[in-house]
Amino acid sequence: MGDVRAEPDFITSFRGGWEAFAELDEVIWNPISRATVLRSQPRFDERVLDACAGDGASALPTAELVGPGGVVDAVDLAEPLVEMMRERAGERMPQLRPQVGDVTTWPYTGYDLVQCVLGILFFEDPAAGTRHLVECVRPGGRAVFTVWATGAMDRIGELLAEALPTDDERVPSFDDARRATIVGADTAGNFAHWLTERGLAEVRAEVVPRHLDLDPELAWRLVLGTGFRAFIGGLDDESREAVRERYVAGLSRGPATVDLTTLIAVGHRPAD
Repeated sequence: MGDVRAEPDFITSFRGGWEAFAELDEVIWNPISRATVLRSQPRFDERVLDACAGDGASALPTAELVGPGGVVDAVDLAEPLVEMMRERAGERMPQLRPQVGDVTTWPYTGYDLVQCVLGILFFEDPAAGTRHLVECVRPGGRAVFTVWATGAMDRIGELLAEALPTDDERVPSFDDARRATIVGADTAGNFAHWLTERGLAEVRAEVVPRHLDLDPELAWRLVLGTGFRAFIGGLDDESREAVRERYVAGLSRGPATVDLTTLIAVGHRPAD
């Protein structure tokens, strides 16, 4: 499974709250994962690494497509999400192998397909972690990566930044480094170039636009069920409720929509 490392901040912030992540499946994770799988095109009998698999939004449909003769190693650091995925698969998908592990040090190679949906942003070193995943692909095999596009999730960040207390040491600093995009990889062209530098060839990246109307309940769920949760993870119930009230009030002062546009890139590892 690779070396044991310190627990990332986003894992720590979700302790006891993974249900909030899973509750966004139909709103965020499943549609984006379906768009990714449509482009990664898993084939019968293929061997696949689904990196940062979460609760199985992309791994489960991939396992169906590779069939009983294939293998899908679905790997994530969050044990609660891996357990959710295992429960959802039940006994009907022996080809799906949910595993707790760090994909940036994953020791196995030779996969026909490696795919990672909205995961590389959370790597300690996104460039190095992505290069490692590319190296897990067999020569001539393919890799598919999905990231947020420029502006994606910005509305949630803006609302939350306005609602957070400015003098509470329990709240991490909110700055541009906390945005949902990867610097230098936030447009289709830039993302394709960025992945080429990580070792992929013939990279094609496209924009997949999506916008979602916000109501107060959904807007707050998008904090609780995403990486933004880290900003309120250290607060007590009373302080968190005060943030929620200010956050929801902010909806009336701007567009009640959120941009969920993604970039999906497909490339191949050069054959030897």
